[in-house]
Amino acid sequence: MATTKRRISEARRAERRAQDRERVQIAVRALLSSDGWRRWVRARAVFANYSATNCALLALQCHQRGIEPRHVAGFRAWQKLGRTVRKGQHALWLMAPMAVVERNASGEETGEKRLFFRSVPVYELSQTQALPGVEPAPLEPPSAPIEGDSHAHLLQPLERLAGELGYTFGFAALDGAVGGYCDYRAKRIVIEARQAPNAKVRVAVHELAHAMGVSSKRFGREQAEVIVECAAYVCCSGLGLATDGTSIPYLAGWGEGGALEAVTAAAELIDEIAGRIEHAIGIHENLSSEQQMTAQLG
Repeated sequence: MATTKRRISEARRAERRAQDRERVQIAVRALLSSDGWRRWVRARAVFANYSATNCALLALQCHQRGIEPRHVAGFRAWQKLGRTVRKGQHALWLMAPMAVVERNASGEETGEKRLFFRSVPVYELSQTQALPGVEPAPLEPPSAPIEGDSHAHLLQPLERLAGELGYTFGFAALDGAVGGYCDYRAKRIVIEARQAPNAKVRVAVHELAHAMGVSSKRFGREQAEVIVECAAYVCCSGLGLATDGTSIPYLAGWGEGGALEAVTAAAELIDEIAGRIEHAIGIHENLSSEQQMTAQLG
C-alpha cells in the first residue's frame, strides 16, 4: 500500500511540475509582445525582490484578470499587514524555491539538500480588505516628482559605482535635449548639469547600465536602449522616484523596432543590472519592514 501511495504522489508531483513549466512558458512568451514587455517592466519595478520569471507570471496573470499589480503577499503575510483575502478570490501563482533534505533507502537523513521549485499562492492588494478593528500597515513608499531634489543624495553612491566600473562621472551643460551620455572609449559618464537633481539620478542610472556593457555594438541600439531604460525604471520606481512619464513613452518608442527579439535573456540581464545598482544605492535598506513583508510569500 505504501508503494502505491508513493507512485500516486510521484505521478501527481510530475503533473504539477508539467503544469508549472507550461505556466512559466506561457508567461515568458507573453513578453514577446510590446504590451507584454511593458507589463513585465512595471511588475519588475514593483516586485524588485522577485525573479524575472515570477514577474512574468505576475504580469500575465494580473493582465488576464484586469488587475493592476501593486503589492502581492501570501494569505498569512496579508494578515500580518492588517488585511485579509476577500472571500471568493482566486490566488495568483508564483514559483517558490524549496529545500528538501535527502533521505537514504532506510528513510534516514543524509545531510544533503536538494532545491526544487513549486507553485505557491499569493494575492494582490485589490483582492484583500482591511481586518475589522485593525489599522492596515502602509504599503506605498513616498513618491517624489522627477523635478524635485529629494533623491540628490543618491548621486554620490552612483558616482562611486561609476568609479568601480572604471568610469569617471561628471556634469556639464550639454547641447540639445540630451540628458547625459556614456563614452565607452573615454570611460566617462557625463550628465546634463541643468537638470533637476532627481532627473540627474534617473539619467545616471540609465548611463551606468550602459557602462555595465549594454552597448549598441553588443546588442543593437534598439535592444540596448530598452535594457538600460528598463533598469532605470526598475531602480527609480523602487526608490519612490516617479519616472513613468519619462520611461514608459521612451520604452514604447523603442519597443516595436526589433528590440524584443531576445526578451527572455534581456529580462534576466535587467534583473542583474538593476540588482547591482540597487545594491550600490542601498535601495532595499530604504524599505520599511512592512514594505519588505509584501515581498514575502506568506
